[in-house]
Amino acid sequence: MKKILVTGGCGFIGSNTSLALLEKGYELLIVDSLVNSYQIVIDKIKSLCFEKNPENTNSIKLINCDLKDRNALEKIFKESNTDGNKISAVLHFAGLKAVSDSLLDPLSYWSSNVLGTINLLNVMDKFECKTLVFSSSATIYGINNSKENLKESHYKKPLNPYGMTKETIEKILINLNSVEKNDWRIAILRYFNPIGAHTSGELGESPKNTPNNIMPIINSVASGEREYLNIFGNDWNTLDGTPIRDYIHVMDLADGHLKAMEHLFKSSESNLVTVNLGTGIGKSVLQLIHVFEEVNNISIPYRFSSRRAGDIEYSVADNQKAKELLNWKPNKDIKDMCKDSWNWVSKNPNGYSDK
Repeated sequence: MKKILVTGGCGFIGSNTSLALLEKGYELLIVDSLVNSYQIVIDKIKSLCFEKNPENTNSIKLINCDLKDRNALEKIFKESNTDGNKISAVLHFAGLKAVSDSLLDPLSYWSSNVLGTINLLNVMDKFECKTLVFSSSATIYGINNSKENLKESHYKKPLNPYGMTKETIEKILINLNSVEKNDWRIAILRYFNPIGAHTSGELGESPKNTPNNIMPIINSVASGEREYLNIFGNDWNTLDGTPIRDYIHVMDLADGHLKAMEHLFKSSESNLVTVNLGTGIGKSVLQLIHVFEEVNNISIPYRFSSRRAGDIEYSVADNQKAKELLNWKPNKDIKDMCKDSWNWVSKNPNGYSDK
């Protein structure tokens, strides 16, 4: 089976995608700096895969590497190609991803996200591995005043350095694809708000740094670690005054990456596709809280505070292109996301750090 290199494969989305790839029989080479993830994730993936496909559990290898180290990347490609099974594609998850942190330390984000990706692309080009699935983000769209679901053609105006790095990488990939006689096959996946966890409760979101996403914060309130959830603004022009987002289950997101990669494999010539991955259904922050409370029978105290600079009122995906082009659709709803997320935290109250 084809060998796939997964950057950031120990992270929240990368680990769930790696498991999906492994279960389908792909050989995996995980490259991760472990700056914000844990090595124990590889054992979790192997254990889960063994239940369905015991013959595939040895087809995964972890290499600790930062993408800013081009020499180390070249060594990985050179050594992995000597066994007669060259790397067929790269799924690129690695990078820094906290919006608030990017405002405090933009240089780290430009260095890790953009320089790291340029190194990766140069090494892929050198070793003639030109199939790439890139994890982009809906943050590149910026403010949506229309309250219509966002199409891939929507104008781009990211409001923070994190989103700016994602947009810059997209521009680099577009440039790469526009070169005459190029043979790159690229999928850019713009995903919205990943939450949930693997249904087993064995793979979930466990950031080493202070969590910035809403679901880890809700979970910390549910577990008693925090006293309440802080909601930024209750005066938005929405049904209950709180912002509306498109929350997508991490396992549906993993399936989207798998389908995007296999779509590229079917293409006999250079190709670049850009698709949104979201449910197409918006939920307000209060709706998310109330669903979490209902399915898990837990009260989530919350308080309102003033809006944050750069916050957006409405961000929901138009996912029609992903459905038509990739034959992909989300299979899990908001109740599944809340149930699976709390199941993960219940089984792993300290995330991976206590393993």
